Amino acid sequence: MQHGWPALYTLLLWWFSTGVILYLNGLPRATHRWTMGAATVLLGVSLLGVAVSASDTRVTGAYLAFTAALMVWAWQEIGFLLGYVTGPRRQACPPDARGWRRAGHAVMAILYHELALIVLGAAILALTWQQPNQLSAWTFGVLWLMRLSAKLNVFLGVRNLNEQFLPEHLRYMHSYFRQRPSNALFPVCVIAITALAAWAWHSAVATQLGAFEVAACSFVAMLLSLALLEHWFMVLPLPSEKLWDWGMRSRAPHA
Repeated sequence: MQHGWPALYTLLLWWFSTGVILYLNGLPRATHRWTMGAATVLLGVSLLGVAVSASDTRVTGAYLAFTAALMVWAWQEIGFLLGYVTGPRRQACPPDARGWRRAGHAVMAILYHELALIVLGAAILALTWQQPNQLSAWTFGVLWLMRLSAKLNVFLGVRNLNEQFLPEHLRYMHSYFRQRPSNALFPVCVIAITALAAWAWHSAVATQLGAFEVAACSFVAMLLSLALLEHWFMVLPLPSEKLWDWGMRSRAPHA
């Protein structure tokens, strides 16, 4: 179970934290500033966790580093969905925008969000620089790359856009998405993620690794596996949103 527990922990944290963020985002707008304030406090605590775990190569250090990085990631997710960290462009894409013009509008719609990711990523790199426990950096890096892949794919076009997850104040974002069966980039992304996940799982089961390395590789491998699953959710006719029905219930009274 030295691989199983980190994998199960990753799965549960991925599912539960996503639902919590959706639930908080669906509450009345008056609560959002308090949610953002609490998330910012959690961000500070999480960065402290990144720093503390950076020198800890016990299995508990792996759990702390992974959890702290996920909570840092959660801050920007909350900031984006609440509308505090998006971009200077807050209106729909013009219907006649094509090619690079459309891409430029899309970048401006999420520019502050992307800059926030750079700042947070740099902070984690600084806190873990030349330290023996790099799991926080690996975790944030995987999340960043997988989210970038997802953004590019919904921009180019996929079957399932899951626009129902967007709150009313971000409905204009849907105009930057494109709905079609798939796109040329999608298989490239899937192959790359599959290869990375396979490499991470292979590393996790290597017999020469210690307990910390096994846990760290298992966390990364499971995170990549979930990213692969999320990518397939974008093109397969599956009601993946049902996984977080409980997180969407907070929107019902305010619809």
